Amino acid sequence: MQGLILAGGRGSRLAADGVETPKAVVEVGGRPQAVNLIETFAELGCETITCMIREGITIESPGPAVVRVCRTPSSLHTLVLGLGHLPPGDVFCSMVDTVMPTADWAHVYATSCRALANGTDAVLAVTPFIDDERPVFAACSDDQRVTSIGDETVMPPRVTGGVYALGQRARVAALAALAAGHSRVRVLLAGLVRQGYDVRAVEIAKIIDLDCRDDLEGANAWLEFCEGQGLPMG
Repeated sequence: MQGLILAGGRGSRLAADGVETPKAVVEVGGRPQAVNLIETFAELGCETITCMIREGITIESPGPAVVRVCRTPSSLHTLVLGLGHLPPGDVFCSMVDTVMPTADWAHVYATSCRALANGTDAVLAVTPFIDDERPVFAACSDDQRVTSIGDETVMPPRVTGGVYALGQRARVAALAALAAGHSRVRVLLAGLVRQGYDVRAVEIAKIIDLDCRDDLEGANAWLEFCEGQGLPMG
Protein backbone atom coordinates (compact mmCIF):
# COMPACT_ATOMS: atom_id res chain seq x y z
CA MET A 1 0.00 0.00 0.00
CA GLN A 2 1.35 3.40 -1.02
CA GLY A 3 0.60 6.36 1.26
CA LEU A 4 -0.60 9.70 -0.11
CA ILE A 5 -1.31 12.85 1.92
CA LEU A 6 -3.18 15.70 0.25
CA ALA A 7 -2.16 19.11 1.58
CA GLY A 8 -2.60 21.21 -1.54
CA GLY A 9 -5.36 23.47 -0.19
CA ARG A 10 -4.98 27.03 1.00
CA GLY A 11 -6.79 26.56 4.31
CA SER A 12 -9.03 29.51 3.50
CA ARG A 13 -11.68 28.66 6.09
CA LEU A 14 -9.09 28.47 8.85
CA ALA A 15 -7.61 31.79 7.70
CA ALA A 16 -11.05 33.40 7.65
CA ASP A 17 -11.42 32.30 11.27
CA GLY A 18 -8.21 34.05 12.28
CA VAL A 19 -5.79 31.10 12.07
CA GLU A 20 -2.97 32.40 9.90
CA THR A 21 -0.88 29.20 10.03
CA PRO A 22 -1.49 27.04 6.92
CA LYS A 23 -3.58 23.95 7.61
CA ALA A 24 -0.72 21.57 6.80
CA VAL A 25 1.45 22.97 9.58
CA VAL A 26 -1.05 23.89 12.31
CA GLU A 27 -0.06 22.09 15.48
CA VAL A 28 -2.18 19.18 16.64
CA GLY A 29 -0.92 17.33 19.66
CA GLY A 30 2.15 19.56 19.68
CA ARG A 31 3.32 18.81 16.12
CA PRO A 32 2.55 20.11 12.61
CA GLN A 33 -0.42 18.19 11.25
CA ALA A 34 1.36 17.06 8.08
CA VAL A 35 4.15 15.60 10.22
CA ASN A 36 1.55 13.80 12.35
CA LEU A 37 0.15 12.11 9.25
CA ILE A 38 3.55 11.24 7.78
CA GLU A 39 4.60 9.55 11.00
CA THR A 40 1.23 7.81 11.32
CA PHE A 41 1.48 6.45 7.77
CA ALA A 42 4.98 5.20 8.48
CA GLU A 43 3.75 3.40 11.61
CA LEU A 44 0.90 1.85 9.62
CA GLY A 45 3.40 0.28 7.25
CA CYS A 46 2.91 2.19 3.98
CA GLU A 47 5.58 1.14 1.48
CA THR A 48 6.08 4.75 0.37
CA ILE A 49 4.68 8.05 1.66
CA THR A 50 4.11 11.04 -0.59
CA CYS A 51 2.89 14.37 0.77
CA MET A 52 1.49 16.82 -1.77
CA ILE A 53 1.94 20.21 -0.14
CA ARG A 54 0.95 23.63 -1.38
CA GLU A 55 3.61 25.88 -2.82
CA GLY A 56 5.01 28.25 -0.21
CA ILE A 57 4.61 25.86 2.72
CA THR A 58 7.68 24.18 4.16
CA ILE A 59 7.82 21.14 6.40
CA GLU A 60 10.72 19.05 7.64
CA SER A 61 9.87 15.62 6.29
CA PRO A 62 10.48 12.88 8.86
CA GLY A 63 11.50 9.36 7.86
CA PRO A 64 10.90 8.05 4.36
CA ALA A 65 8.33 10.58 3.16
CA VAL A 66 8.71 12.44 -0.13
CA VAL A 67 7.30 15.97 -0.05
CA ARG A 68 6.17 17.29 -3.43
CA VAL A 69 5.22 20.92 -3.91
CA CYS A 70 2.04 21.64 -5.86
CA ARG A 71 -0.19 24.51 -6.83
CA THR A 72 -3.43 22.82 -7.71
CA PRO A 73 -6.90 24.38 -7.98
CA SER A 74 -8.89 21.59 -6.34
CA SER A 75 -8.78 18.44 -4.23
CA LEU A 76 -9.24 16.18 -7.27
CA HIS A 77 -6.40 17.92 -9.10
CA THR A 78 -4.14 17.32 -6.09
CA LEU A 79 -5.21 13.67 -5.85
CA VAL A 80 -4.56 12.96 -9.52
CA LEU A 81 -1.21 14.77 -9.46
CA GLY A 82 -0.21 12.77 -6.39
CA LEU A 83 -1.31 9.48 -7.95
CA GLY A 84 0.91 10.26 -10.90
CA HIS A 85 3.96 10.14 -8.64
CA LEU A 86 3.11 6.68 -7.30
CA PRO A 87 3.74 3.22 -8.75
CA PRO A 88 0.69 1.17 -9.81
CA GLY A 89 -1.30 -0.53 -7.07
CA ASP A 90 -3.29 0.26 -3.95
CA VAL A 91 -3.15 3.69 -2.32
CA PHE A 92 -4.06 4.80 1.20
CA CYS A 93 -4.93 8.49 1.03
CA SER A 94 -5.87 11.18 3.54
CA MET A 95 -6.68 14.85 3.44
CA VAL A 96 -4.22 16.72 5.65
CA ASP A 97 -6.95 18.00 7.96
CA THR A 98 -8.10 14.59 9.21
CA VAL A 99 -7.56 13.83 12.93
CA MET A 100 -8.05 10.42 14.59
CA PRO A 101 -6.35 8.46 17.38
CA THR A 102 -3.76 5.92 16.21
CA ALA A 103 -5.98 2.94 17.02
CA ASP A 104 -8.61 4.21 14.58
CA TRP A 105 -6.01 4.87 11.88
CA ALA A 106 -4.81 1.29 12.32
CA HIS A 107 -8.36 -0.06 12.05
CA VAL A 108 -9.09 1.87 8.86
CA TYR A 109 -5.77 0.83 7.32
CA ALA A 110 -6.09 -2.87 8.17
CA THR A 111 -9.70 -2.99 6.97
CA SER A 112 -8.73 -1.23 3.74
CA CYS A 113 -5.85 -3.61 3.06
CA ARG A 114 -8.11 -6.64 3.48
CA ALA A 115 -10.92 -5.21 1.38
CA LEU A 116 -8.71 -4.15 -1.53
CA ALA A 117 -6.94 -7.53 -1.46
CA ASN A 118 -10.37 -9.16 -1.86
CA GLY A 119 -11.26 -7.09 -4.92
CA THR A 120 -12.96 -4.02 -3.47
CA ASP A 121 -12.34 -0.92 -5.58
CA ALA A 122 -12.31 1.69 -2.81
CA VAL A 123 -12.76 2.02 0.95
CA LEU A 124 -13.98 5.14 2.76
CA ALA A 125 -13.70 6.06 6.41
CA VAL A 126 -17.11 7.27 7.59
CA THR A 127 -18.33 8.62 10.90
CA PRO A 128 -21.62 9.49 12.61
CA PHE A 129 -19.81 12.47 14.18
CA ILE A 130 -21.05 15.36 12.04
CA ASP A 131 -19.41 18.72 12.67
CA ASP A 132 -18.89 20.14 9.17
CA GLU A 133 -20.62 22.93 7.34
CA ARG A 134 -20.36 20.97 4.09
CA PRO A 135 -20.74 17.29 5.04
CA VAL A 136 -20.67 14.51 2.46
CA PHE A 137 -23.20 11.85 3.48
CA ALA A 138 -22.68 8.16 2.76
CA ALA A 139 -25.47 5.57 2.83
CA CYS A 140 -24.38 1.97 3.42
CA SER A 141 -25.93 -1.48 3.23
CA ASP A 142 -25.65 -4.02 6.04
CA ASP A 143 -22.42 -5.40 4.57
CA GLN A 144 -20.91 -1.88 4.54
CA ARG A 145 -21.21 -1.45 0.79
CA VAL A 146 -21.65 2.25 0.04
CA THR A 147 -24.90 2.76 -1.85
CA SER A 148 -24.93 6.54 -2.25
CA ILE A 149 -22.77 9.58 -1.61
CA GLY A 150 -24.08 13.12 -1.67
CA ASP A 151 -25.23 16.25 0.13
CA GLU A 152 -28.57 14.88 1.34
CA THR A 153 -28.82 13.52 4.90
CA VAL A 154 -29.06 9.72 5.17
CA MET A 155 -30.26 7.51 8.01
CA PRO A 156 -28.47 6.45 10.04
CA PRO A 157 -26.39 9.58 9.50
CA ARG A 158 -22.83 8.96 8.36
CA VAL A 159 -20.42 11.31 6.63
CA THR A 160 -17.13 10.72 4.88
CA GLY A 161 -14.06 11.39 7.01
CA GLY A 162 -11.40 12.40 4.48
CA VAL A 163 -9.59 9.03 4.37
CA TYR A 164 -9.77 6.82 1.29
CA ALA A 165 -8.13 3.62 0.05
CA LEU A 166 -8.13 3.27 -3.72
CA GLY A 167 -7.48 0.17 -5.80
CA GLN A 168 -6.17 0.35 -9.36
CA ARG A 169 -9.60 0.66 -10.99
CA ALA A 170 -10.51 3.57 -8.71
CA ARG A 171 -7.18 5.24 -9.55
CA VAL A 172 -8.01 5.06 -13.26
CA ALA A 173 -11.48 6.44 -12.53
CA ALA A 174 -9.91 9.44 -10.76
CA LEU A 175 -7.98 10.35 -13.91
CA ALA A 176 -11.15 9.96 -15.97
CA ALA A 177 -13.15 12.16 -13.58
CA LEU A 178 -10.59 14.95 -13.85
CA ALA A 179 -10.46 14.63 -17.64
CA ALA A 180 -14.26 14.94 -17.67
CA GLY A 181 -13.98 18.35 -15.98
CA HIS A 182 -14.71 17.45 -12.37
CA SER A 183 -12.72 19.06 -9.59
CA ARG A 184 -13.75 17.58 -6.24
CA VAL A 185 -12.94 14.25 -4.65
CA ARG A 186 -16.53 13.98 -3.44
CA VAL A 187 -17.68 13.95 -7.08
CA LEU A 188 -15.24 11.14 -7.84
CA LEU A 189 -16.52 9.09 -4.91
CA ALA A 190 -20.16 9.65 -5.84
CA GLY A 191 -19.35 8.65 -9.40
CA LEU A 192 -17.69 5.42 -8.30
CA VAL A 193 -20.82 4.41 -6.39
CA ARG A 194 -23.17 5.49 -9.15
CA GLN A 195 -21.20 3.55 -11.78
CA GLY A 196 -21.31 0.32 -9.78
CA TYR A 197 -17.78 0.14 -8.40
CA ASP A 198 -17.41 -1.87 -5.20
CA VAL A 199 -17.01 0.85 -2.57
CA ARG A 200 -17.01 -0.12 1.10
CA ALA A 201 -17.16 1.88 4.32
CA VAL A 202 -15.34 1.46 7.61
CA GLU A 203 -17.04 3.32 10.44
CA ILE A 204 -15.11 5.31 13.05
CA ALA A 205 -16.90 6.82 16.05
CA LYS A 206 -15.29 10.25 15.74
CA ILE A 207 -13.20 11.94 13.06
CA ILE A 208 -12.33 15.63 13.31
CA ASP A 209 -11.90 17.73 10.18
CA LEU A 210 -9.78 20.86 10.75
CA ASP A 211 -11.84 23.54 9.02
CA CYS A 212 -12.06 26.30 11.63
CA ARG A 213 -10.51 27.48 14.90
CA ASP A 214 -13.03 25.51 16.97
CA ASP A 215 -12.02 22.32 15.11
CA LEU A 216 -8.38 22.93 15.91
CA GLU A 217 -9.07 23.60 19.57
CA GLY A 218 -11.42 20.62 19.72
CA ALA A 219 -8.87 18.28 18.12
CA ASN A 220 -6.17 19.26 20.60
CA ALA A 221 -8.53 18.90 23.57
CA TRP A 222 -9.76 15.53 22.28
CA LEU A 223 -6.26 14.13 21.76
CA GLU A 224 -5.25 15.36 25.21
CA PHE A 225 -8.26 13.53 26.61
CA CYS A 226 -7.32 10.35 24.70
CA GLU A 227 -3.80 10.56 26.09
CA GLY A 228 -5.17 11.00 29.60
CA GLN A 229 -7.32 7.91 29.14
CA GLY A 230 -4.35 5.91 27.93
CA LEU A 231 -5.66 5.69 24.37
CA PRO A 232 -3.09 5.70 21.53
CA MET A 233 -3.01 8.90 19.49
CA GLY A 234 -1.81 9.89 16.06
